[in-house]
Amino acid sequence: MAFKPNEYQQITMDDRFLNLDDRTKKFVLNSWAKDFAEIIFPAINERRFSVLYSDNPASRPNSPVNAIIGALILKEMFNLTDDELLASILCDVRFQYALHTTSFKSQPFSDRTFSRFRERLYLYNLETGRDLLHEEMEAMANVFVKYFDINPSVKRMDSIMVSSSCKKMSRLEILYTCVANMVKAVYKTGEYEHLKNMEHYLDEDDRNKTIYHRKSEEITKRLQEIIDDAYTLIKELGEAYAELPEYQLLQRVLKEQTEITEEGKIVPVEKEKISPDSLQNPSDPDATYRKKAGKDHKGYVANVVETIDEKGSIITSYDYDVNTHSDSSFCKETIEKLGKQEKEITIIADGAYSSIENIELAAENNIELITTALIGKLPDEIQSEFELNETTHEIVKCPRGEKPYKTRYYEKTGVYRASFNKKTCEHCPLREKCGAKLQKKSAYVLITAKTMQRASYLKKMSTEEYSILQKIRNGVEGIPSILRRKYHVDVMPVRGLVRSKIWFSFKIGAINAKKVLKMAAEMAAILYDNIKVRFIFTESGKNQEKLLLAA
Repeated sequence: MAFKPNEYQQITMDDRFLNLDDRTKKFVLNSWAKDFAEIIFPAINERRFSVLYSDNPASRPNSPVNAIIGALILKEMFNLTDDELLASILCDVRFQYALHTTSFKSQPFSDRTFSRFRERLYLYNLETGRDLLHEEMEAMANVFVKYFDINPSVKRMDSIMVSSSCKKMSRLEILYTCVANMVKAVYKTGEYEHLKNMEHYLDEDDRNKTIYHRKSEEITKRLQEIIDDAYTLIKELGEAYAELPEYQLLQRVLKEQTEITEEGKIVPVEKEKISPDSLQNPSDPDATYRKKAGKDHKGYVANVVETIDEKGSIITSYDYDVNTHSDSSFCKETIEKLGKQEKEITIIADGAYSSIENIELAAENNIELITTALIGKLPDEIQSEFELNETTHEIVKCPRGEKPYKTRYYEKTGVYRASFNKKTCEHCPLREKCGAKLQKKSAYVLITAKTMQRASYLKKMSTEEYSILQKIRNGVEGIPSILRRKYHVDVMPVRGLVRSKIWFSFKIGAINAKKVLKMAAEMAAILYDNIKVRFIFTESGKNQEKLLLAA
């Protein structure tokens, strides 16, 4: 299938929209379809996706890529299935108008168009590591920011845990499923000699008998039996089946769930030693485990960055990864993606994104990172007032202005130890806050440059200016809620990191599309009010002229 751009559309005499009655045209032009067609659809850069298709001009041309992407955004906006989306395009002229397909004799979509396009994106991502859809959604967002003249200097950030649609499994279920899948894969090849004493895994009722119909005291014993079967299977098969995904998962689960004793026996590893990155379900090998805010999560995590001013807001950047990826890591990656800024910008986030390293990295890129809190043990604000000479590695004076009689610096740990006269610190009103410890003849303070930086940042956070900026961040917390309630992000009908990210990307595109339509409607209302005011003012002036002439 060859790539053919859909940029130059000519309106034909039999265009479906032109042949509508005036009443229907009016309804279409007063609906969401007009702004979608004029603002959102033109922002789609279909040439970005030309690499998904053949460069042979003799091949059959592709369905219009911009129409496919626009349609998949509409699918998420209206919470439709692929079949419902196709029906809407075929039967609803608003969808056709929005996607610029009213001039087509027949709509350029089939029941497989959308799934095939997602598959192309998936395979290209696996092959190259490049996420074309992610690039396009962010590029479109930047077009919208410019269109509505949104000031890019303030951004706010938040993350959302995304559940995998796979079933939650116990370690017994995980091991059993991996062994059973491998046995079935071998059985399909006809190599029955490798399945000696393992034929029971082919029985449909064996799973329930093994996992659910055993007494609790037998679980440990049965777990060991499955581990022994798994090890025997790997040993028997050797490398002949190494390319099969079932074989790879079986190897992985043995590595994650077992250990070798001093006697050389393979036994289940203690639960506390199992990594959060371990296999959660063979049907979704990418999903990981994380405990956050007291809740267990199995799946992925997304991070969204929203650009905001008084005109509105647009999600201009986002990331999607396994849920062991921390907010602090997302913050660092976002700063690196933004790069050095000509004009200072501000990013507002919650405490999970904070770290001195991230704050310093942001400052290097002319970005001010503001967080609502600091993670870890908090210093006292007064500790920011120690005066430090990092060249000579000395503490010059304490917050009250007293000079230590001796300073020592421990290079390995970065700790400064300042010794003061005991009488100086004994009755000092700041002693409880600065961290001074009394000894028999002296007092000392242990402090690091990092602690002083954290204390300085904590002090800055308590200012009124920061309080106002922190309140701005609260609005971004609505996005995770919308993604769950309206866009059903926790029940996406796909599994795996790459596939689920494709679906997530279209949901981000739909959120931005809704924001664009809302802002466009508000702009139209303001314009209408202004015209109305001018008309009233003009008519009033004409009436006054008539009265003067009559007089």
